[in-house]
Amino acid sequence: MKYFSPLILVFILGCNTQTKAPTQVKPLYNYDVEQKISDLGIELKVREYPPGVKIAKAKRSGNLLFLSGSGSIHPNGERITGKVGTDLTVEEGYDAARLVAINHLADIQKEIGDLNKVVNIVKVLGMVNTDSSFTQHPAVINGYTELMVDVFGERGKHARSAVGMGSLPFNLACEIETIVEVRD
Repeated sequence: MKYFSPLILVFILGCNTQTKAPTQVKPLYNYDVEQKISDLGIELKVREYPPGVKIAKAKRSGNLLFLSGSGSIHPNGERITGKVGTDLTVEEGYDAARLVAINHLADIQKEIGDLNKVVNIVKVLGMVNTDSSFTQHPAVINGYTELMVDVFGERGKHARSAVGMGSLPFNLACEIETIVEVRD
């Protein structure tokens, strides 16, 4: 009888161990986001900060990715500069904001590895280089917003502010910062 209890315990423990099947993470999209970007004719290239710059292009905290303000700069370093409404048309400002969206997509991809992990574009702050009489800031920042919706669908819709600035670094046409929800 003294061996009965330990044997029952070993039997019970042996029967109770289960191998759990790995859980499948349900895809967020019914399409491949990175293929969608390619289909739009967009090539993502990360621009690195010059040596000595002591800020991060992206900083993750939990499931949120905070993107630093990025300007209208092509991967080759060429900048879209000038005041929208004075030096540039609203359409040229729109294109500058779209370029920032492309730069941010490259930054997100570098940070999380796969754009299919983007849960939502949460918040966008768009700053437009203008004079005080300009009032079409939303039309300019739509270049950013519309590309995010084209890429991520409903998940690309976001809260947003579009404001005018008397100047921006290097006389850039616009600068945009963003908060993105991501998952592993």
